[in-house]
Amino acid sequence: MRRTQLALFAMSLLFVLSGCVGVGGPDGAGNGIGGNGGPTPVNFKIAFIADSTIGSNADAVLNLILSENAEMVIHAGDLDYVDNPPAFEDNVNGILGADYPYFYSAGNHDVLAWDGADGYRTFLEARLNRLGIPWNGEIGTKSNFTYQGIFFLAMAPNQLGIGRTEAADYIRNELAANTATWSVVYWHKNQRKMQVGGKSDEVGWGVYEEARRGGAIIVTGHEHSYSRTYLMSHMQNLTVANMDNMLQLAIDDPATTTVDEGQGFAFVSGLGGNSIRDQELFDPHWATAYTSAQNATFGALFGEFNLNGDATLAYFYFMDLNGVIQDYFFVRAPG
Repeated sequence: MRRTQLALFAMSLLFVLSGCVGVGGPDGAGNGIGGNGGPTPVNFKIAFIADSTIGSNADAVLNLILSENAEMVIHAGDLDYVDNPPAFEDNVNGILGADYPYFYSAGNHDVLAWDGADGYRTFLEARLNRLGIPWNGEIGTKSNFTYQGIFFLAMAPNQLGIGRTEAADYIRNELAANTATWSVVYWHKNQRKMQVGGKSDEVGWGVYEEARRGGAIIVTGHEHSYSRTYLMSHMQNLTVANMDNMLQLAIDDPATTTVDEGQGFAFVSGLGGNSIRDQELFDPHWATAYTSAQNATFGALFGEFNLNGDATLAYFYFMDLNGVIQDYFFVRAPG
């Protein structure tokens, strides 16, 4: 589906699903830039990628992000595969700009060059400081920050000394203490059933379940393909809540000890420019997969928050380098 076709169809579907959404509404006036803790701007667009390089394919993805007018990048690890933070930083700055909101978490191929004066962490901290964005914790591994009214947790479970249980506990506690309309949790590695390729269980189910219970969007990479689950009421048990294209997030109520009301979904956006892998798993909890088996090319998942002034609605689409939409869906914030 091409861009113009998608735009017309998506807007028509939006009016049906959301009851004729208009501009404005709570936290959606669009006055000002939103700041760190203010309202999210109308149609605020984030690009989600992982598994990039320094080269023509990754550059093409960054230029796609630029052409789609994304206002922020969340990069879920594996930044360049050559342990060269200064070169990676220069490449991002050359295409998107030194003051572009480009935030990442540590992937397994980033560990060796993560710390130090010229480490990835140092460049990430410098970017946040330039933008005036405060953060809590160890940035990129166990941390949180708020940008344009959206709460982000940047994690690296089972890496750089961050244990699985420690990461899960942190996600649970930070989500419970935050009141933002939208929460996004991003890390690099997966559980085997949370990707469609050849990866194994590497982070534990706790991080997935705590993010789901907290009503957060779960962003990962690691496997070099794109895949998205349906709305899930339990991640480890692979329990699908429904197969609708409108995903209603829900937060678990800790007071109801016999019922788990949490609902969420996870995606892998690993086509940032390194390579493209095949599909090995075909479980029914997957809404879509885009791999070498589907003749995939590189691309990014885009999410537009505060859609047309509805602060609780977001529209997502995965676009490849040919400008073709390979997946699209709507997400409703917990309410």
